[in-house]
Amino acid sequence: MKRSEINAVIKKFEALLEKYSFALPPYLSFTPEEWETKGHEYDEIRDNMLGWDVTDYGLGKFDELGLALITIRNGNVNNPKYTKTYAEKIIMCDEGQVSPMHFHWHKMEDIINRGGNDIHFTLYNADKDEQLADTDVEIFRDGRRYFVPAGSTVVLKPGESLTFYPYYYHEFVIPKNGKGPVLIGEVSMCNDDNTDNRFLDFLGRFPTIEEDEPPYRLLCNEYPPARD
Repeated sequence: MKRSEINAVIKKFEALLEKYSFALPPYLSFTPEEWETKGHEYDEIRDNMLGWDVTDYGLGKFDELGLALITIRNGNVNNPKYTKTYAEKIIMCDEGQVSPMHFHWHKMEDIINRGGNDIHFTLYNADKDEQLADTDVEIFRDGRRYFVPAGSTVVLKPGESLTFYPYYYHEFVIPKNGKGPVLIGEVSMCNDDNTDNRFLDFLGRFPTIEEDEPPYRLLCNEYPPARD
């Protein structure tokens, strides 16, 4: 992705958050120059990759296959210094964008439609070979429990949520219907995107960036080392 594209996505995300009165912690407004001055008091942000995240899954088709998200809080399964057992994200997904089929080996999460468009989920169980199983899928939806056939579409409207357990394949798309992007909340167990995402088809994680303009905000994998 071009840096100009990433900057534009972040600015659009900020506008969506403002529209729904979702206030962010102060560090999310730090400029790259401000990050150069920050010391070890911000190690939790660096070590746990909190902050802005824009992904095209390494395929260079962000408008079709992409996601913008912010990890607001998280623990660290690889570092006992950080003892939080939970995580929170806020996500923007635009019309026509897909978050591809995947499950988590360890993480349980709730995905919440916080406002805007609908979210169309396609759901499967994983079989013993970690492929799509042809078995009914158990749905946990705002206190209601029921079953749907494998591959069914479940639509989440604003205010609704789904709970996903480990080995629970899910993919979602935002319909092209003129309603614009959706603001999505995620509340989960401690999150490790480097080791706990099982995509049905192999995908990358962070985009390759073409630096055509200066960064507006640093992504969560771009922080400079702490200033001593």
